[in-house]
Amino acid sequence: MNNIKLIGDMNISPETIAYLQERGWNIIRVSEVLPANTSDQEILDFAKKNNRVIITQDLDFSMLIALQGYQQPSLITLRLSSSNIDFVNQKLLEVLNLWQDQINQGIALTVEDQKIRLRNLPIK
Repeated sequence: MNNIKLIGDMNISPETIAYLQERGWNIIRVSEVLPANTSDQEILDFAKKNNRVIITQDLDFSMLIALQGYQQPSLITLRLSSSNIDFVNQKLLEVLNLWQDQINQGIALTVEDQKIRLRNLPIK
């Protein structure tokens, strides 16, 4: 299916993780591999070391990636108006399917209700 490995930040629902796993995506949640009090920088380092794309709602990851000039890992930031699980799951699945090639190359995607902003890494 795909070779993208994902990691969902703590603000990504376990239901979303399960939804993507059921559809063949290789995704884990931060809480499965790191302590609950792990910093964003430690999550970023883990994702980079393990070649996992970060899925989050936390804007701090974009700042860290930009300031440090990271080329990997790719980042998907959800900025949706609804936290309805079905809406979030469908939007995320759509983004993963549409942008798979770019995600593998190193990008920061910001997903909003009606648009997607894409920035190649490193962010300048």
